[in-house]
Amino acid sequence: MNNFNSIDFSFEYGACDQVTPLVRRVIANNPGPFTYTGTGTYIVGSKELAVIDPGPLDDNHLEAILTATKNEKITHIMVTHTHNDHSPLAKSLKERTGALIYSFDQNSINIGENNKFEEGYDSKFSCDIKLKDGDLIRGGDWTLEAIHTPGHTSNHLCYSLKEEKILFSGDHVMGWSTTVIIPPDGDMEDYIQSLEKLLKRDDKNYLPTHGKMIEKPKELVKKYINHRSSREDQIIKTIKSGNNKIIDIVKVIYVDVDKRLYPAASMSTLAHLTRMINKRQIKTDQLNLDGFYEIN
Repeated sequence: MNNFNSIDFSFEYGACDQVTPLVRRVIANNPGPFTYTGTGTYIVGSKELAVIDPGPLDDNHLEAILTATKNEKITHIMVTHTHNDHSPLAKSLKERTGALIYSFDQNSINIGENNKFEEGYDSKFSCDIKLKDGDLIRGGDWTLEAIHTPGHTSNHLCYSLKEEKILFSGDHVMGWSTTVIIPPDGDMEDYIQSLEKLLKRDDKNYLPTHGKMIEKPKELVKKYINHRSSREDQIIKTIKSGNNKIIDIVKVIYVDVDKRLYPAASMSTLAHLTRMINKRQIKTDQLNLDGFYEIN
């Protein structure tokens, strides 16, 4: 919802760009307020290939991935999380290549009534290999470590490419904006803890699914954490000034945000309020978008 990183980078839809010696990227033509320029699908390796976040249902994007990997073998399909801009094309890519699909356990998802936000959840998704935190996946010339980073979704994984110390950060840390947290599956406390988890790692650069390479990732992660803390200070100040409903809080603290994003901003505010209630900073008559919120 807030921009922290330079967003200028050049690309062409359908083209395959070499990002690092082991990593290529093809960007899907699905730009939007939550996807920026579109879903960046990463191709890892030069022998046995891993494809990270195949993207939305888009025949042109599928063909672009297959063209980029012509005369090579895709053996692994890795999914960071199951939003509709990340995972639906996995099934078609598997059918064309025979590669197995890897992700976190889908059974953890609890979308409630909020599937209408962002790109929505991929309710038809299924995987072959369920990953957990710390699992290592190996190909011919690459090793990926699965890092469970819940918050944006409960099943969000980042993947660390050991050979190049690159973290594929999905939507957990993006190259152009802060991520949106949509309860009940999205959880602000989990999100902040997952950011702090990344600060303990030694990944050199991040490659988010949306946006360009993040070359000073720890600086950005610290800004994200500070931003969330500042947002909660703003919420307290706004409630003290007599704005006790989420819609009124959003109008104050997101005054510079496109009003089309207010529904998502309301959900992120609800995620903050849920965390603050658990910390006994805030109280409410009902923990939802219609609740009346007061300082505890």
